[in-house]
Amino acid sequence: MLALALCAGMAAPLLLHASPRPSAAPSFRAVGDHFELNGKPFEILSGELHYERIPRAYWRARLRMARAMGLNTIATYVFWNVHEPVRGQYDLSGNADLAEFIREAQQEGLKVLLRAGPYSCAEWEFGGFPAWLMADPRMHQALRSNDPAFMQPVEQWIMRLGQEVAPLQIGRGGPIIGVQIENEYGDFGSDHAYMEHLHQLFLKAGFTDTLLYTADPSRALPNGSIPGVFAGVNFGIGRPAAAFAALQKLRPGQALFASEYWPGWFDHWGQPHQTRPIDQQIKDLDYILRHHAGINIYMFHGGTSFGMMSGSSWTKGQFLPDVTSYDYDAPLDEAGHPTAKYRAYREEIARYVKQPLPPIPAAPPVQVIAPFKLHEAASLWAGLPHPVRAARSKPADRPEPMEELGQSYGFILYRTQIAHPVNGTLTLDGLNDYALVYVNGALAGTLDRTARQSTLALHSEKPANRIDILVENSGRINSTRMMRGESKGLNATPTLNGTPLTGWEMYPLPMAPESITDPLGMPREARFTHHANARQAMRGPAFYRGSFTVSARQPHADTFLDVRDLGKGAVWINGHPIGRYWNIGPQETLYVPGPWLHAGRNQIVVLDLFARDRMPHLAGLAAPILNAPVHPVPAESTVAEK
Repeated sequence: MLALALCAGMAAPLLLHASPRPSAAPSFRAVGDHFELNGKPFEILSGELHYERIPRAYWRARLRMARAMGLNTIATYVFWNVHEPVRGQYDLSGNADLAEFIREAQQEGLKVLLRAGPYSCAEWEFGGFPAWLMADPRMHQALRSNDPAFMQPVEQWIMRLGQEVAPLQIGRGGPIIGVQIENEYGDFGSDHAYMEHLHQLFLKAGFTDTLLYTADPSRALPNGSIPGVFAGVNFGIGRPAAAFAALQKLRPGQALFASEYWPGWFDHWGQPHQTRPIDQQIKDLDYILRHHAGINIYMFHGGTSFGMMSGSSWTKGQFLPDVTSYDYDAPLDEAGHPTAKYRAYREEIARYVKQPLPPIPAAPPVQVIAPFKLHEAASLWAGLPHPVRAARSKPADRPEPMEELGQSYGFILYRTQIAHPVNGTLTLDGLNDYALVYVNGALAGTLDRTARQSTLALHSEKPANRIDILVENSGRINSTRMMRGESKGLNATPTLNGTPLTGWEMYPLPMAPESITDPLGMPREARFTHHANARQAMRGPAFYRGSFTVSARQPHADTFLDVRDLGKGAVWINGHPIGRYWNIGPQETLYVPGPWLHAGRNQIVVLDLFARDRMPHLAGLAAPILNAPVHPVPAESTVAEK
């Protein structure tokens, strides 16, 4: 047990507003078996939330909820793919304004743990890596290694990150008390030279006035930690004693830090909604606090993987894409409302704090939007962009994955012509991830990587046939060495009865948010058709457009879009990418932040992959549906704990 006075570390508001002595710069350090802030004992009470998963207008509200639960620190990942969507082109503005988020945390009296990466995991697309990395064939071996193919773009990014946020370190008057240099690397590899390379890179980038640290599950601590860098341990419910014992064995006498404590879990499409009981969590929290250890609750508030940013897992040989919601059964729910778990955590933390906690702020308002019908449709086929042909090998000999065509997210269509009847088995080895296969415009069937499907029987007696394969990127794997194979689309030449099919044309369909009001960049009158004449458009994949009205009395209240009348696809509202849906459950609503709505008419665009016999009907509910019944999944499918 550490010899650290409880009252000193837990009186968070006093510590956070204390002025440093004029003769000494602000500092945060691990000193023996405890932490010190400005030379005084300090216990980290942190909760994780990701600014990228929260509309900017709600950042401050979520931070105030953290303070009201008794936290003195917040942690956030920095998702590289958000900030460098195209190599060498950086975005640190708007919802990606990391420096502003950190400043707002400081203004709310919170310290910051910056989980800088370059790898994050977090059930985020590709674990936060930018998809353009995979355009380099060397990345299939180089990812998360010392190979220059990987480390050169990493160095460029971390140096740029340092320019942005190194001035906000504790030693320079900012709130950043810790910077994580890699994440759970011990679960991926054991190359300490790679880890030391990152260590030196962060120092070079200016992260010299804060505590540098690593975070690994207890089983992986020896692989992921290196001398000279503080080590934290990640673990779930009922495991603090064993995890701390592993950390003490690795680092005798070092301060104990639960760099991730998991109060909930995440959901996969087609699998039951995940929740975790509260009682054992409160016992764990009591154990951690009684042992004067630091804690980061992962997640305090999960938020939403808006757009196409939800990742995928690889669990026991099965590909499992994540749902849009990242509610995580966290103390603060997806929409920022305190839960029973929030109140139980707050009550437990209050036992250790020597002054009253701030009152719980009012939760964001919600609104019901009356049922409405979309009224226009546009066939995906009618507005395809110009095709591109293979850039490598012989022209059009093989289909190329998205990344080699400069595409990161969305869908891609592969098309070829066959000058003979089609009878036999189509094989799509290397399908990533979900394909709809058409013969002469008629759907022949679907192939789903989740269900390990790769073959489909095709039949057409016509003397000439067109084969279309529409492939969805369902989210790149965000952990394990399987990440290295996450090129999306088709990664091998399709075969028909064992004979390779060639002559491919490729149509990238990235679904970038800025293009969704006019999804395919075509004149509106040439694309969308009113419902009375839209039957042809609805025979296959199509965009649907409509509007709904928001009352002027509460125009910026949240709502939960009821998507139970839809099949599989994505939604945009007023140009904002809301997320993906799939009718296999468990998620049947999409969170719509109030700040993205306005009084009066609001536009909605839906992409649905399946044919329909009528226009979609939608509504805005006052509460989410995240735990609906799910379709059966393969018997060997499981959800594994970290």
